[in-house]
Amino acid sequence: MKTCQILGVPIQSGTSERGCIMGPTAFRIAGLPEILQELGWQVEDVGDAVPAAMPDVSHSNPAVRNLDAIIAWTKSVGERAYEMAKACDFPIFLGGDHSMSAGTVSGVARHAQDLEQPQFVLWLDAHTDLHTLHTTTSGNLHGTPVAYFTGQSGFEGFPPPAAPVDPHNMCMMGIRSVDQAEKRHVAEIGITVFDMRAIDEQGIVGPLNSFLDRVRAANGRLHVSLDVDFLDPDIAPAVGTTVNGGATFREAHLIMEMLHDSGLVTSLDLAELNPFLDVRAKTALLMTDLAASLFGRRVLERKTRTY
Repeated sequence: MKTCQILGVPIQSGTSERGCIMGPTAFRIAGLPEILQELGWQVEDVGDAVPAAMPDVSHSNPAVRNLDAIIAWTKSVGERAYEMAKACDFPIFLGGDHSMSAGTVSGVARHAQDLEQPQFVLWLDAHTDLHTLHTTTSGNLHGTPVAYFTGQSGFEGFPPPAAPVDPHNMCMMGIRSVDQAEKRHVAEIGITVFDMRAIDEQGIVGPLNSFLDRVRAANGRLHVSLDVDFLDPDIAPAVGTTVNGGATFREAHLIMEMLHDSGLVTSLDLAELNPFLDVRAKTALLMTDLAASLFGRRVLERKTRTY
């Protein structure tokens, strides 16, 4: 039986909107561990991460907020993610704001390096999260994890990632809110981006299959990071960074079903769930259903034709 470990990352220091600290509990109440068990996985809930000791740091950019806390969380979660990746077949990280991925991705990528396999990342988000401490104007550090774990400069005080992810091994889907500094950065470092216009024009299947073919050809390990704001706010309101025009219910489930069929995914983030902003738990339940699809549950079972 395949093994899965679940870690809560109750962090809200990366955002100005309170409530993400409740995200891990909401996923548990929505039944995620039980659903995975029903799908044939041996599930161990290893509790919630806690931050390391906070350093005494400051930064020249006066906008930066909670730098000490984000560094502390990144150190702690990076170590926990690395240990989980070694201990089980599939680690799952329940957030918490998306700054958690600075730790989760750097941790699983370190394990991939130990295995001498390249780490790939599928980033499902409205935002590229490619700011550094120097370029952020909001100061909210949930907008920086991709720049951090791909080894970009501008993260003074952070532990350097032991195994930076090659930007060419990243694919972003659902992007629709990017400022000029991030646009330049995407072009400079070579991340593959399918924004919502590309999805409108090409659909989901072709772009995703082209990325999965690259992962397969490289014998890579694939981390999926799913932010609530990847989804359209009409179906997923429980996030502090809503952007209209996101993925639909069926687009999101199709992605998860294709990822399951590929057999390539080795770890998962579920990020930015803010239960304080939810409506009758609809977002928590939808995100849990999407995770279930990734693990093999079908929304619509295909019927075999008889002739």
